Amino acid sequence: MNVVTPKRFTIAEYHQLIELGFLKESDRIELIRGELIQMTAKGTPHTVCSSILCRQLDRLLGDRAVIRGQDPITLPNQSEPEPDVVIARGKDEDYLPHHPYPEDILLVIEISDTTLDYDQTTKRSLYAEAGIYHYWIMNLPARQLECYSQPYQNAQKQFNYLSKQIFLSNQSVVIPGFEDALLDLSRLFPESFGE
Repeated sequence: MNVVTPKRFTIAEYHQLIELGFLKESDRIELIRGELIQMTAKGTPHTVCSSILCRQLDRLLGDRAVIRGQDPITLPNQSEPEPDVVIARGKDEDYLPHHPYPEDILLVIEISDTTLDYDQTTKRSLYAEAGIYHYWIMNLPARQLECYSQPYQNAQKQFNYLSKQIFLSNQSVVIPGFEDALLDLSRLFPESFGE
């Protein structure tokens, strides 16, 4: 009996596909657990939230951290996702030799509207497995921020986070690792998003 299995790629093979021109930036592909995943197109609420968020983080953190928008991170589980926002240690030049690894990352943020279920399941498990300590989901439909922390593996070998906190659009939240940096969520969920 023949069993059909999908071809899984290593990170090195994925990079080779890019270098050889088989994959282009315009293809909008992520490597997730060895599989090539087509990323969904971003609507205007997603794009606006992303722009405002990056600008706010840049103002709050300045040169104290690296703020990356929709750029790859390299995870040990044959994954190279492109989160909407990543806050990493150091300075931009530190990531010339390689994309940030889990130990470099202070916070991963996904902005979710059409991808909400995927971000709350597959991506949450992926980041927990990689040991990303803080993972946030900007839940645009609910106009709230979901903050996950403390990754763990349960008895069934599934990865998740022990802690989940919800912040509403009229609240502020401290950026992990920067106790003096308070992110005002009302700027990220303009009233028109809910319409």
